[in-house]
Amino acid sequence: MGNNSVTVRVPAKVNLQLSVGPRESDGFHNLVSVFQAISIFDDVTVSKSHAGSGVTISVTGEHTHGVPEDHSNLAVKAALLVGSKFDFAVDVHIEVKKSIPVAGGMAGGSADAAATLIAMDALFQLDMSREELHALGCELGSDVPFMISGGTAIGQGRGDQLTAALSRGTYQWVLALSSVGLSTPAVYTECDRMRSELDIAAPQVSDVLMQCLLAADAIGVGNALTNDLQNAACSLRPALSLVLEVGRDYGALGAIVSGSGPTVAFLVADEDAGLDLAVALTASGVVGSVTRAHGPVHGAKII
Repeated sequence: MGNNSVTVRVPAKVNLQLSVGPRESDGFHNLVSVFQAISIFDDVTVSKSHAGSGVTISVTGEHTHGVPEDHSNLAVKAALLVGSKFDFAVDVHIEVKKSIPVAGGMAGGSADAAATLIAMDALFQLDMSREELHALGCELGSDVPFMISGGTAIGQGRGDQLTAALSRGTYQWVLALSSVGLSTPAVYTECDRMRSELDIAAPQVSDVLMQCLLAADAIGVGNALTNDLQNAACSLRPALSLVLEVGRDYGALGAIVSGSGPTVAFLVADEDAGLDLAVALTASGVVGSVTRAHGPVHGAKII
């Protein structure tokens, strides 16, 4: 590997629960999110470059459309944040090999930022603790700390206060991907609009979901999947309702829009059921592409 470059593999996530509190006066929402890291990965390589070159980035792979190759990319922000924290000029090239869908509600941007933090730590031998890495992650975005730790976890507040969830077993997922992303702010705005007449309670962790994860009860987990942004995502992208319906018709244990969408995640009983559902979804003509994955998997890790 040499001391001049470090490669980190980082997973995507699905939300098993996403509960959204009312809009606060600062425009944010308090969230309760149960995340699971799943086996779709981006590989992020950070290499030292010559002095004065600053931070450059290139993006390759299956899902690159719409990924910024400039300083608005969260991975670039992560590298610069490390430099400012440790007070050194950052001259690195970041290469992202993407397999995580873009703007799909699977935290691809946050994943790349998490991977960059881990790579910078190793490349410059900074010996940051898990807590320090998490704190930097929080500054970049509410999903970043989870992408560092992986597994199954509960996020609260802005999603950045993390606790590991006690989860047993392996879960098989089929993911229906959309060829066009959805804007997270637009989905939240629509969610607020749709709920404007309602009295929204503070979000709580689902006890039922926690018990099912602990018992490795995939059927129970499937029934307990919930996402408060799902109606808003379906309102902005009506075809998603059809995708959810096809999955349920073909025996998925549970169906949920992941995060702010438009990826739809189906929990299935086993690999055979996953294959059958993938074939049915592909044949239905209502999805851009289909992929399969399992979870939970570990977070960002040097390879």
